[in-house]
Amino acid sequence: MPELEINNEPCSEGVAIVIFGVTGDLARRKLMPSLYENARQGRLPEPLYIIGFARRSWSHEKMRDVLRQGVMDYGRTKPVDEEVLEGLLDRAFYVESTFQDEAGYGRLKKALEQVGVQNTLFYLATPPNWYSTIVENIGVSQLESCQQGWRRIVVEKPFGRDLETAQSLDDKLHSVFHEDQIYRMDHYLGKETVQNILAFRFGNGIFEPLWNRKYIDHIQITMAEDEGVGTRAGYYDHAGVIRDVFQNHLLQLLTLTAMEAPAVFNAKAVRDEKVKVLKSVCEFTGEKAIENTIRAQYVSGTINGKRVPSYRDEPDVADGSITETYMCARLSVNNWRWAGVPFYLRSGKRLPSRVTEIAIQFTQVPLALFGQRNLASEAPNVLVIRIQPDEGITLFLGAKVPGNAMRIEPVEMRFNYADAFGGEPPEAYERLLLDCLQGDATLFTRSDEVEEAWRLTQRIIDAWEAQGLKNLPVYEAGTQGPHAAEDFMQKDKRQWREI
Repeated sequence: MPELEINNEPCSEGVAIVIFGVTGDLARRKLMPSLYENARQGRLPEPLYIIGFARRSWSHEKMRDVLRQGVMDYGRTKPVDEEVLEGLLDRAFYVESTFQDEAGYGRLKKALEQVGVQNTLFYLATPPNWYSTIVENIGVSQLESCQQGWRRIVVEKPFGRDLETAQSLDDKLHSVFHEDQIYRMDHYLGKETVQNILAFRFGNGIFEPLWNRKYIDHIQITMAEDEGVGTRAGYYDHAGVIRDVFQNHLLQLLTLTAMEAPAVFNAKAVRDEKVKVLKSVCEFTGEKAIENTIRAQYVSGTINGKRVPSYRDEPDVADGSITETYMCARLSVNNWRWAGVPFYLRSGKRLPSRVTEIAIQFTQVPLALFGQRNLASEAPNVLVIRIQPDEGITLFLGAKVPGNAMRIEPVEMRFNYADAFGGEPPEAYERLLLDCLQGDATLFTRSDEVEEAWRLTQRIIDAWEAQGLKNLPVYEAGTQGPHAAEDFMQKDKRQWREI
């Protein structure tokens, strides 16, 4: 590695961000644009160094060129402030090494000594199969040890592919780092509207008294995508929607929707309440798991007027694959607040549109007025928290239609993030990277939370595998999902919200 072109100086309180896998898409599309945005707003500590670590034969300048282009292509704020960007890139350096080569970590250690800062953030922007190797070599090279300042590590999801591998990864991480040094990144928790769930619930006295089994009929949490697997088929065919989305994103949204108010708003208190929710989810195994879940796979269909292939015809998908691209589940949170209220979770690819939302449907009025049918039956009160796209909150109310007849139809009260605050909300990585640098772990998953989520998910996976299906139910791309999912809801005398 060429010597870093910097002057040795006394150890400063700045930060070095070491990005393992800096040559990948994550660094170019998300990390560097987010660092730039924070730098543009004067939020980053000074000085801040970026040290890339990967196996490609890049120079310092090559890495800078790629990261520069990443900001130009994917930066949120245009035009790009070139002075701010070049200020970041002037302190960006590259270490060439494979992830298993101990000598490379020696060169990394030397680079960190040369930049002369007290604090280091290690960021694992690599495929998950390299996590354990990198963490082990960080420990062997004693990169995590310091007499001054702090060391932290960011681990991107997925955190294992099942309960056993998640526990194994956790053991490896804890052999080198303390739990308070580990930041498990699920970018969904950095989205403004996800954070708004807590603000909405606990900052508005009008809704919190209604947030319980007495007033809520059921809750639907949906994460739908109109795209297929794209270039991720190699990973997705071994993961499926249950590992890719259900175990993390959907269960995270469940915990935030169902959790109790924390005693104080800090990382420990918030995460304690989220873990309590997962521990309260009614256990189901075997036939009970089968009865409470539906899985399916998309076949060829039409989306936005374009014919798209079936999942099995996508590149890199195994012949005869039975990987699910759609799943829904009925969960019950067995505590005093939520007993008897079903939570319906669903996610799928090649659905009609891209939308992530939480829909809280309130109970209907108990009596029909003046001997007539229940006037509100066609206009239930529903609160919809839209996470993407068009981030915002909508409340559906029943109102009388003008005319002689007493006819009620739903009307909307709508809050839109862009309209209310001007412009689009910041990227999730902007907030989460800043939290890592500031040591705020509130929006990151803790070890016991990951384990509880996997424990629940593993029971479903085990039940599916024991079922031994050779073919899955199918749904046509561009439709609402499999017919079985509609039957699933109709048995409960409810229906899915249209995607």
